[in-house]
Amino acid sequence: MIDEEAALAEARAFNEELARQLEQQPPVHTIPPAVSRHARRDGRSVFPQPEFLPQARELMVAARSGSVRMRVLAPEGESTGVYLHIHGGGWVLGECDEQDTRLWSLVESTGLCAVSVGYRLAPEHPYPAAPDDCEDAALWLLERGRAELGAPDRVAIGGESAGAHLAVTTLLRLRDRHGVTGAFHAANLVYGVYDLSMTPSQRNWGDRYLVLSTPIMHWFGNCFTGDRDPEELRDPDLSPLYADLRDLPPALFSVGELDPLLDDSLFMAARWWAAGNDAELRVWPECVHGFNAFELMLAEASLEAQYEFLRAAAS
Repeated sequence: MIDEEAALAEARAFNEELARQLEQQPPVHTIPPAVSRHARRDGRSVFPQPEFLPQARELMVAARSGSVRMRVLAPEGESTGVYLHIHGGGWVLGECDEQDTRLWSLVESTGLCAVSVGYRLAPEHPYPAAPDDCEDAALWLLERGRAELGAPDRVAIGGESAGAHLAVTTLLRLRDRHGVTGAFHAANLVYGVYDLSMTPSQRNWGDRYLVLSTPIMHWFGNCFTGDRDPEELRDPDLSPLYADLRDLPPALFSVGELDPLLDDSLFMAARWWAAGNDAELRVWPECVHGFNAFELMLAEASLEAQYEFLRAAAS
């Protein structure tokens, strides 16, 4: 158990410092994506610099695009299953090798073998490139990957932000295009975006710059989808909130109270449950978008809740 009063005070102080630091940096939607990518990779953004662990290995998996890069972190002994991870970054930023430390913590805590997908990024590769790559990666895992990794059949999927969006669209594509249901035993969905036409919390957030803002979210979405009207953006393959959500695995939805994507998790968790699936929702007080990336007591508590959920699903 954490000291709740101390954790909340820590989060509030962190948020104030984060806002101060962000004031010193140009908003992501005002500079070229390559500049933001290099800054994050070099530790020149507000996010911690990625650490590339020597125990990680990479695979190139055949896909309709040619190949998809996969980053693998496996436990030292036998694994309890596989966690297919899809990273965030607004479909524009991030890479599969920039999650090593968090995924290694997951591996050590759950016994799962973590496999992160290096999907193609927008705007160079707009929709449907990213969901195509994630769909192909999931099919590889189910058809051949588990055997190649020497892992049991217990398989979970998850991701953060745009990665949570891609995790859900992957599950829907597997069900609707390939007749695959029940293969994934859990979905770990962390501050995801599920309505690209914008939920009320996205629209009402405004220009306040706390990792995200309404203009930034609009820019990310436009990079991914191109210029589409709201009705087009409600296509379930773009906005899974509007999909038929039957026959999907148990899901844990995690989101911060101060995240402009709050409504996305609130609405999706309700629809997931209403469709007959198991759904658990955890809203973390005083937490901003991306809070799990930082050394905060509430972030550690949220990660442990995710590990507990994945351990239970793998048992």
